[in-house]
Amino acid sequence: MLANLIISKFIKNHENTKDNKVREQYGILSGITGLVINLILFFIELFIGIFLNSISLIADAFHDLADVSSSVVTLLGFKLSSKPADKEHPFGHGRIEYLSSLLVSAIILLVGFEFIKTSFLRVLSPQPVKFNLISFIIIIIAIPLKVWLSHFNKYLGKKINSTTLLATGADALNDVFILCGVIFSLIVSGVFNVSIDGYVGIIVALIILHSGFSIMKDTLDPLLGQAPSQDLVKSIKSLAMDYDLIIGVHDLVIHNYGPGKSMASFHAEVPYNVPIMTIHDEIDRAEKHISEELNIFTVIHMDPVLTDSREVTETRKEIAKLIKKFPQVSSFHDFRIVGEGDHKKLLFDIVVSFDVKISEGAQNGLCENIDYEIKKIHPNYSTVITVDRDYTK
Repeated sequence: MLANLIISKFIKNHENTKDNKVREQYGILSGITGLVINLILFFIELFIGIFLNSISLIADAFHDLADVSSSVVTLLGFKLSSKPADKEHPFGHGRIEYLSSLLVSAIILLVGFEFIKTSFLRVLSPQPVKFNLISFIIIIIAIPLKVWLSHFNKYLGKKINSTTLLATGADALNDVFILCGVIFSLIVSGVFNVSIDGYVGIIVALIILHSGFSIMKDTLDPLLGQAPSQDLVKSIKSLAMDYDLIIGVHDLVIHNYGPGKSMASFHAEVPYNVPIMTIHDEIDRAEKHISEELNIFTVIHMDPVLTDSREVTETRKEIAKLIKKFPQVSSFHDFRIVGEGDHKKLLFDIVVSFDVKISEGAQNGLCENIDYEIKKIHPNYSTVITVDRDYTK
């Protein structure tokens, strides 16, 4: 496979993708490869576009120039994002990669808007497009180059989990469809002597704009704080639950500081009657293990829970059964019973997914309804219910 051959040739220790230096080399390789291919295609398509008087081909040529700029931004982005943490940025500079991707999308959008305007003017004032067999063949040759470049960038992106490289690969694939549109325009013009160049140019521009908006959305999501991948969530919970003294996990929050640079914090339920130093030692080992295994900085908060109280155990089972009557509640945690005699309180948190749109007033109503159901079973109990959101979905 050509991609693997290139990777092994130019990147030392290429299998160690968790290493920042190796990741940087992947980004640089992608940037240089895209720079060379797109620069060659730019000059070829610009020359042929001017010679054929094809606005759609000139539009794609400048899209290639935008891709050249994108490759330069990718190079700089990976170089800067790999800088180590410092006093001003204690979690590193990983988000620069997202900012570079945002700049790439802005360049693509600028080109798209410019050429949708130019193509619209060509629709209003059609001009003949010259058909030339040699030029036609050269355009066809560009298609497999773009297909390979798309595959190459997507392959690199998957290897290092980079949204920037995946977006660059998707953008290269868009170029394939654009070139197919240009070929269609040339065939129609040559066979039927009908100029559809302006219309094809508009389609080309719309594809460019769609590509730019898609890349911008994919870049803004992690910057705005998107939910983490479910695979990562499951891995963190699974690794935590492997420890004997951790009997439950909740309130998991994951902060993204750039590709491969994340921080996770969660509450671990632990038995209340185990010596605190013993639990502390186990939590320390869990933090270290999860951090090293998943390459993510981990902080765990201990929540002691009663494990030998029959009253707590039985009441918890009753609440678990009762909660199923409320489909908007996915789970509950931090269950406690405080007080003596007839003056006892049930305290617990309920988890509501962000898929459920619920106002503050509706949250209060939900808690009141749950309290009403509990009082049917335990009329002397009062409740303190807190509504939590699930930050992992």
